[in-house]
Amino acid sequence: MRQELLSLPKGLAEEVSRNLVMVARLIDEDPEQAYAYSRIALRLASRVAAVREAAGFAAYATQKYSEALAEFRAAKRMTGSVELWPVMADCERGLGRPERALAMAGEPEVQKLDKAGQVEMRLVAAGARRDMGQLEAAIVTLQSPELASHSVQPWTARLRYAYADALLAAGREDEAREWFAKTVEADKDGSMDASDRLAELDGVEFVDALDSDEPDEIDDEDDEQDDAEVAAAERASDQAEYYDEDDEEYEPLERSEADADVAVTDEIVVGDEDRDDEQGQAGDKA
Repeated sequence: MRQELLSLPKGLAEEVSRNLVMVARLIDEDPEQAYAYSRIALRLASRVAAVREAAGFAAYATQKYSEALAEFRAAKRMTGSVELWPVMADCERGLGRPERALAMAGEPEVQKLDKAGQVEMRLVAAGARRDMGQLEAAIVTLQSPELASHSVQPWTARLRYAYADALLAAGREDEAREWFAKTVEADKDGSMDASDRLAELDGVEFVDALDSDEPDEIDDEDDEQDDAEVAAAERASDQAEYYDEDDEEYEPLERSEADADVAVTDEIVVGDEDRDDEQGQAGDKA
């Protein structure tokens, strides 16, 4: 990419580079923002292949499949590389054209892909089969030497997961359980939810203690008394700080309309008693 940017004037290259860096940084956590940065880079340097590719992935991440496909095609024309072939096929799936994705899986470009690209193409083809309601065909598509291999590669967890999910969709639960377990073994960084899927198949239910519906065992009367004591202490503190009882000219100020507005805006309480306490505090402070 750096070599491609060298063809631009220095100032422009730096600006484009900054936008591409933001695309890469945000595409997973905030794809919409990444897409916005990609559009800026595209406007500045649409004849740079790396920019077209980044714009394609940003559009893909926001499910703008038609736009993504157009950008990927442009990048492919510029570079002559076929590495984007699988994601281009997946764009066809996103556009509701799984038959085109399957046709692309049979094109000569697939043979030019590296091993990772071929596995990705297999995943896309299996997804297209499922889109067309051909579950058994999807399962067969995923059956490959890469799936059977005991070695763990960057694509292993995704391949095993897709296979387990297809088996489950076909009602083959025992086999699905086996392959979800194998996915867990390969998913070293825990990026997939295979362990959760496996637990569901085993009938395990997870309960979040923070979301428990059981009421807290708190004595309401004691709680209200504590609140009253705290409020009284605060009022006493305010009076000690702002009121000199030896000052004969002291007169409590009436709360202005502006103060009332602020009190209403800032009020985040439930219950009449607490509301009265807060209003009393505001009057004393004023």
